[in-house]
Amino acid sequence: MSTPQISPPPRLSGRAWGVLFVLCGSIFLEGIDIAMLNVALPSIRADLGLSTAMLSGVVSAYVLGYAGFMLLGGRAADLFGRRRMFIAWLVVFLLFSGLGGLATEGWMLLLARFVTGVAAAFMTPAGLSIITTSFAEGPQRNRALLVYAGTAAAGFSLGLVVGGLLTALGWRWVFFAPVIIAAILLAAAFPLIKKDTERLERQRTDFAGAIAVTGSMLLLVYGVVRLEHPGKDWGWTVAAFTGGFALLAAFVVIEKRSAAPLVRLGIFRSAPLLRTNLSAALFAGSFFGFQFLVTLYLQELRGWSTLETGLAMLAIGIDAVLAPLATPWLVQRFGNVRAIFIGLVLAAVGYALFLPVGMDWTYAAMFPTMLLLGVAFSLTYGPFTIAATEKVAAAEQGLASGLFNTAFQFGAALGLSVVTAVNVAFLDDASPLDAFHAALVVPLVAAVLAAVVIAPGMRNRVPEPVPVLAATR
Repeated sequence: MSTPQISPPPRLSGRAWGVLFVLCGSIFLEGIDIAMLNVALPSIRADLGLSTAMLSGVVSAYVLGYAGFMLLGGRAADLFGRRRMFIAWLVVFLLFSGLGGLATEGWMLLLARFVTGVAAAFMTPAGLSIITTSFAEGPQRNRALLVYAGTAAAGFSLGLVVGGLLTALGWRWVFFAPVIIAAILLAAAFPLIKKDTERLERQRTDFAGAIAVTGSMLLLVYGVVRLEHPGKDWGWTVAAFTGGFALLAAFVVIEKRSAAPLVRLGIFRSAPLLRTNLSAALFAGSFFGFQFLVTLYLQELRGWSTLETGLAMLAIGIDAVLAPLATPWLVQRFGNVRAIFIGLVLAAVGYALFLPVGMDWTYAAMFPTMLLLGVAFSLTYGPFTIAATEKVAAAEQGLASGLFNTAFQFGAALGLSVVTAVNVAFLDDASPLDAFHAALVVPLVAAVLAAVVIAPGMRNRVPEPVPVLAATR
């Protein structure tokens, strides 16, 4: 049997690379912004005298703004123009990052992080939908998305190291550095990203649907964040979930009756889209939950510095190299879903290898897990991004991007909350190391479930188009 010839992806023009640079820069900015802040939290608390609850709120405020407005942000890109939304909210991101660096009180940090999260919620799906509508579907778009995904992953991994270095100079630089990056991206975005050429339809804005879905997302994310301490004021947690699901039900009713719905409900009839988003949520929960646990293990149990911790997890950043180089070949040869499945299996193996970790483990013993997770991220994040927007009509690319990013952020928030809750629950009757071992089971189970969810999609190499008929609303 002859081996099929795999043709190289089409070459991109200079302008196309310029556009990709801006959009990759924005997703790198988002990743590095989150990672740097996590490293700087102890220094922020020491300088401003913040309580533990206030410090936790600084992290949660960003998650609330990001995940709460992501679905609305994705649809806004379709309705009001992708370039317009991207540039406008990049400006907001820049301004409120600067406010965070100037903060002298806890409330200023909370406000800055919440609005920065909202800005990212509008900016990210707009940027992703610019890629999916600017590059032809197939090898060219796949190549662009894989470069984009590799850059995002590099932000998450390099942010830990850069955050450690900047915090040594002063924690305010963790906020000022994104301002500088955002200003450079803005200067490049105006001439490189073409103005929206599609004629935007004049239609009634679905304000009721927008309020319902945003309120629902905010309450559900708030409930997920509160799961970190389920025994504390549990009534508020129950109320958050109850209100969130009630608003979600109201949103469905509103969309069914609306002549111009914010979200066309027929898009959820696509089984590949649902599998992709659910699997991506589970993978995000496993990856960020594990990263959080390893940070606690290295810094609190082993006494490593923030810089040493960042360098220890730098091996995960290999995905920034593999995503644009090796992953396109695998995707073209085997398809997105098969690449995702292989990546999820590798992630599960990596988590399993870390389960017996002890207090005397050398970094050499941890390195295989870090390397496997880097490879796993390179095989999953980019293909997830492609699969979540593939065969979706151009008019709904922003919506599809918003759905994917919402799923990914919800998964990350849920993963962090569950591993924290398990760790805290076992601390009452076990040693810190035993509690850590118990929490490590969560990422492993989530990765296995993600593989199970995506596996049925391996039967079809070519995904079915997402229905676009108005009747499927």
